[in-house]
Amino acid sequence: MGDGGTSRASAFERERGEARKTAEGLAYLSGFGNEHSSEAVPGALPEGRNSPQRAPLGLYAEQLSGTAFTEPRAHNRRSWLYRIRPSAAHPAFTRAAGNGGLRTAPFADIAPDPNRLRWDPLPQPAPGTDFLDGLWTLGGNGDATQRTGMAVHLYHADASMERVFSDADGELLIVPERGGLLLHTEFGLLHVEPGHVALIPRGVRFRVELLEATARGYVCENYGSPFRLPDLGPIGANGLANARDFLAPVAAYEDAEGPVEVVNKFCGNLWTATYDHSPLDVVAWHGTHVPYAYDLRRFNVIGSISYDHPDPSIFTVLTSPSDTPGLAGVDFVVFAPRWLVGENTFRPPYFHRNVMSEYMGLIEGAYDAKTAGKGGFVPGGGSLHNMMSAHGPDRETFDRASAAELKPQKVDDGLAFMFETRWPVTLTPQAATAEHLQQRYDDVWQGLERHFRPLH
Repeated sequence: MGDGGTSRASAFERERGEARKTAEGLAYLSGFGNEHSSEAVPGALPEGRNSPQRAPLGLYAEQLSGTAFTEPRAHNRRSWLYRIRPSAAHPAFTRAAGNGGLRTAPFADIAPDPNRLRWDPLPQPAPGTDFLDGLWTLGGNGDATQRTGMAVHLYHADASMERVFSDADGELLIVPERGGLLLHTEFGLLHVEPGHVALIPRGVRFRVELLEATARGYVCENYGSPFRLPDLGPIGANGLANARDFLAPVAAYEDAEGPVEVVNKFCGNLWTATYDHSPLDVVAWHGTHVPYAYDLRRFNVIGSISYDHPDPSIFTVLTSPSDTPGLAGVDFVVFAPRWLVGENTFRPPYFHRNVMSEYMGLIEGAYDAKTAGKGGFVPGGGSLHNMMSAHGPDRETFDRASAAELKPQKVDDGLAFMFETRWPVTLTPQAATAEHLQQRYDDVWQGLERHFRPLH
């Protein structure tokens, strides 16, 4: 590498060091669904009204609505922003040259596939790939224009975003698997590492700064109703994901003049405009339509202390309800560290056929129902079991668990998750023909021998 390359690398290292220092020093507001408020400059937030005749400090008042005005108060999402320039002050958007690897529902290029499928991690990104360029759609369901369904994306990147992105089609649940991220949003900054998740609400502008040389992970794009905490029912008032552990940013703004590219995802396509200022210029805000971060290891696991394996719904972190009670457009489920103590019980997840469709990813370690290692279920990879496809522990796991001594066991060597959805996940052509699609995934269940022996 020449002197120019060395100095560029040194500059990148300095930038990442500064970003990490910023990330590690952030303060947050805690609580899910709260009416939060924050101001980066004292006196910027109006008192007693949302839209005074003249907003404080010469700012502009603007409402951002994530739900319809008349949706029930408990589920209504909106925020008031007090910004240097209103969002309306921008030039016309034009269609971007292409959408890269990003695709949007409806997915109709190929027929839905009933087979069990598994992918290795995405390959290394091309040099200069930022988070937006690095989005790669595996598949999904529903219709973004009707605000129903979801999409499964993966991302890989080796460059921080210089531009700003917003998604009018849905909210983005970001699940890092490799490399920390510093998310610059209209509401302030969020820091997430592998083992954390971040939620960027529909329409919120943000850019992604990398804290390491490369980053990789998963994204659930939820076109439907915003994610909320699941009802606890007989569990009671506490358990699963606790509201206090969700962290919202404090106000932080960019007062920057000069050209900034802003990319908007709208009805499946990317549109671009060049602003003469940064749109991340919100000096104060209050409301409920806010981004947040959550540490998955704070999930309070509820499980059996007698016998049998509970249904995986007991591991739900967030849910996007549908028009049918109990039937989610998409659930986000985590398999966090936990104790297994069931007596006379096969402890890994049981063999199963499900009306829901399941995409599973692995953040670290191993999943207790699948064999890791080359050709197995590895961090950064994923599996898809569409509705009514038979799945469960592979042969090696079944043999081991069937013969294991049933003493209390701590499962703490892995962190897996699942996007579970009411409709089949239809693949994109790029996912159906990807080089990292594992061949002969069905073989993991071969060798499950006949053990039936009639009594007579």
